[in-house]
Amino acid sequence: MSSNLDIALDSKSVLGEGPIWDADTQTLYWVNINGNTVNAFNPSTGENREHDLGQSVGTVVCRRSGGVVVATEQQFASVDMETGAMEPLAEVEQTDPPNRFNDGKCDPAGRFWCGTMPLTEDMPTGSLYCLHTDLTVTKHLDELTIANGIVWTADKSTMYYIDTPTFRVDAFDYDVATGAISNRRTAVDVPKENEWPDGMAIDADGNIWVGHWGGWGVVCYDPRTGKQLRKIDVPASQVTACAFGGPNLSTLYITTARYELSEADLADQPHAGSMFVVELDVCGVPSPKFEG
Repeated sequence: MSSNLDIALDSKSVLGEGPIWDADTQTLYWVNINGNTVNAFNPSTGENREHDLGQSVGTVVCRRSGGVVVATEQQFASVDMETGAMEPLAEVEQTDPPNRFNDGKCDPAGRFWCGTMPLTEDMPTGSLYCLHTDLTVTKHLDELTIANGIVWTADKSTMYYIDTPTFRVDAFDYDVATGAISNRRTAVDVPKENEWPDGMAIDADGNIWVGHWGGWGVVCYDPRTGKQLRKIDVPASQVTACAFGGPNLSTLYITTARYELSEADLADQPHAGSMFVVELDVCGVPSPKFEG
């Protein structure tokens, strides 16, 4: 365990994911995909409020007009975090065999991007969608297997994206006015020993922080050079995602899972599925909210 790593919430979720920090309320939102819940965690009190949505929920973003927007199995929906009431916004795809939404975030213009993946996790049937602020949806990529981490640079000119089985972080030229992406290329070739790249955050220096499923940690890469800069060790093998939060955005929250771990595995990592926290000497950037 890294020297100042701690447990923020001993939730032991089956599949904790999608952390996002709301700087306005100093709240961390996150999801338990297989537990069907969207959560609001208050670090100052330790309170975690959860709402069961009755279906898997891949990720969550804050909404400028209030509440949050989630990507559930095949739709985007708004959720009132006081009552748990859910209102569908846009249905995206019905596929056979079925896909579900996985990871996503809002871009600098307040559009909500999220990708889908097959439930079997072994076929390139997923796609990357964008929910625009007028609630229309555009597909940008297809033939994805496990759609995962996504972030944008501070100058709004580049989008980074992960399709987990490729063991890459890809970069795209990004048009903030239209949301168009182009010129796909490899930013980071992830070493196989780091294990599967999952969710991702970006810091104020433009470096990316990637959770590694099976890799026991979060790895920081410089996407301009492709080099690994540092690693935060986590006492849980299935590290899913991370988000910068706290008053100064220097607190890294890390979600993990205990998906299909054996009794022997859980004896070795009893806090798997919990949310961890570590103070860093770098800061993140504010997370855009959905503007629709």
